Amino acid sequence: MSTVAPRMKPEETDTKKIRVLAAGFIGNILEWYDFAVYGFFAPTIGKLFFPSEDPRVSLIAAFGAFAAGFLMRPVGAVLFGHIGDRIGRKKALTLSVLMMAIPTMLVGILPTHAQIGMYAAIMMVLLRMIQGISVGGEYTSSFVFLVEHAPAGRRAFFGSWSMIGATCGILLGSAVGALINTFTTNEQLMDWGWRIPFLAGVLVAFVGYFIRHGIPDQPIAEELSEQEAYSPLKQAWASYKTELLQSAGLNMMNAVTFYTVFIYLSTWLVEEVGETRAEALDINTISMAALTVMVPFAAMLADKYGRKPLLLFGAAGVTLFSYPLLWLMHHQHYQMILAGQIGFAVLVACFAGAIPATITELFKRGVRVSAASVSYNIPFAIFGGTAPMVAAWLVHSTGNPLSIAWYLSGIAAISFCITLTIKETRHNSLEE
Repeated sequence: MSTVAPRMKPEETDTKKIRVLAAGFIGNILEWYDFAVYGFFAPTIGKLFFPSEDPRVSLIAAFGAFAAGFLMRPVGAVLFGHIGDRIGRKKALTLSVLMMAIPTMLVGILPTHAQIGMYAAIMMVLLRMIQGISVGGEYTSSFVFLVEHAPAGRRAFFGSWSMIGATCGILLGSAVGALINTFTTNEQLMDWGWRIPFLAGVLVAFVGYFIRHGIPDQPIAEELSEQEAYSPLKQAWASYKTELLQSAGLNMMNAVTFYTVFIYLSTWLVEEVGETRAEALDINTISMAALTVMVPFAAMLADKYGRKPLLLFGAAGVTLFSYPLLWLMHHQHYQMILAGQIGFAVLVACFAGAIPATITELFKRGVRVSAASVSYNIPFAIFGGTAPMVAAWLVHSTGNPLSIAWYLSGIAAISFCITLTIKETRHNSLEE
């Protein structure tokens, strides 16, 4: 006699969907809030931890520490990818949020160069490296988890919530940065104001941990879990070389554009355009809010029309319009600056809304987290983490504030060509 499994009530299904979305969303808020806060306060951190007679040298050194965190992201990708594929997505997500919380708190209480000398810089770099390991596992584990739990035909929309969490984290960091800069004097900011955003981030971590502690997990495939020597990353490389390279190529533009536009340009507006820091962060906050709203709409279009049209549109847009948009921003006119950055936000949203589902759909379940994590984080380590530093160096060495446009356009052109080689993944089965 056969038995029929009881159907879930509609309200139970809705509750499960909300918990799944919240679990993928909340951790990314903390992860990207912290990275954003560091980028926004880089000039202050540069003076306090990497002092130099030339402020631009201090700024480049501060962004160098920012890049050091990104260089550790492939390590986190391998570590948390292995955990996600061998033990479960839930374990990877829970560990990554805890691994971010402790270094965030320590940055907030770290002594400066004036107090302990060069050890301050060393400790700052080490903490950024630990945070980089955490981020290397967080974002990709979360979007794989979301896409795997998505209803049929809504995988891009569900996967986009990892990006929405990331943008909300950066938006929160930008808003907090604007508030701190508005309500503190320069002396207060240098003395204690810069510490507040890092200490406040610990609260988000605890919320994220408790939400993720009770989430459902996808079972690991039996034939894979029985293989004691099974290495997800090794198997991914053996079976998916082309897809790994395609995924990495897609994320070159994603990494450079995102971290140049939404991290570096707030500093660029102060240093090169002459905006106040509060005004620059206000503009960044508004454009990040626009990005947050546009990403799910782009993802819905990707679910309806396919991933490739959105990816190609975003890459072509950055290739063709980087210079005009930066030219708009290089004016001491609030509306023109805002229009330029929102223009970038539209193009980034098209790319970001489609990428999580695309990457997840390229790989089978037993190697999916490892393959997605490594192919995503290596280009972010090489190109994303160094983007603010490269941008600052280009401006400094050429004396041309718009020189970074050619870097953005060149990288985007490469990603556009790679996108042309990828087959449409919208109808790919996640079970094969």
